[in-house]
Amino acid sequence: MSAIVTPVLILSVMGLLGGLLLSAADHFMGVKADEKTAMVRECLPGANCGACGFAGCDEYAAKAAAGEAAPNLCVPGGQKASDEISQVLGLASSAVEEMRGMVACCGTQETAQYVMDYQGPKSCRACNLFYQGRRSCPTGCLGYGDCVSACSFGAIGVVNGIAAIDPAVCTGCGACARECPNHIISMVPKKASYYVACSSHAKGAVVRKTCSAGCIGCGLCQRNCPSGAITVTDNLASIDQSKCTGCGICAEKCPTKCIRKMA
Repeated sequence: MSAIVTPVLILSVMGLLGGLLLSAADHFMGVKADEKTAMVRECLPGANCGACGFAGCDEYAAKAAAGEAAPNLCVPGGQKASDEISQVLGLASSAVEEMRGMVACCGTQETAQYVMDYQGPKSCRACNLFYQGRRSCPTGCLGYGDCVSACSFGAIGVVNGIAAIDPAVCTGCGACARECPNHIISMVPKKASYYVACSSHAKGAVVRKTCSAGCIGCGLCQRNCPSGAITVTDNLASIDQSKCTGCGICAEKCPTKCIRKMA
C-alpha cells in the first residue's frame, strides 16, 4: 500500500510547490497590464478598422498610452474619443476632422451597361480579375458589395448597381476604401459640398462610349471655378476640398453632370 501512497504524496507535494513557485514568480516578476493602455482602449469604439494607421484598437491604445501616437487618430470615435483619450493622457484636447466615404462612380445600369454575363463568385474582387469586370467601364463600381461586407457600421448599400454611402451612418473609417478593388471609394471631409463621381482617366471620346455620365475631361469646371478648387489631370477632374467654397458652379457647368452635390 505504501508503495502506491508514497509516490502520490510526493507528486502532490511537488505539484503544490510548483504552483507556489509559479505564483510567486508571477507576483514578483510578471509584467502587469498597463492601466493607462486599458483606459485608452475603453475610449475607443472597437471597430478595429485601421483608420488610425495601426493594426487595431489594441495597438493604437498601447501606442497612444506610450506617447507614440496622437490622441486624435480615431476617426470613427470622432471628437468624443479624442477628448476622452486626451483626458486620460493628461493632454490638451486635439481636434478631429470628421470624414466620410465618397464613391467616385456614377455608372448606373442605365449609364454604363453590362457587357458580359459574369457567372463567377459574387465578389467585386473576383469579378475584377475577369477582364476588369462586367461593366462597359473598366474602372467603375462592380456592384457586388465587397465594401458592404467590409463596413462594420452598416453605412453602405448597393443601389442601382453602384455602392451608396449613408453619410449619417458613415464614420469615415476607410474600411470600404481598402476593400474596393477598383479604388473608387475615398475619404473626404464630412463638410465637403461637391465631388466628382467618376474615376476614369480615359479620353473623352472613350468615356462617352463606356459611360454616358462619366468625366470627359473637358475642363469647363476648372475654367469656371472662382476659387481655383478644381483641376483636370489626365482627363479627370478633381476637387481640392480645402479650396472649395460650395458655390456649385462646377456642377452647373459640367456637361455630363458627373460633378454632384454630396448627399
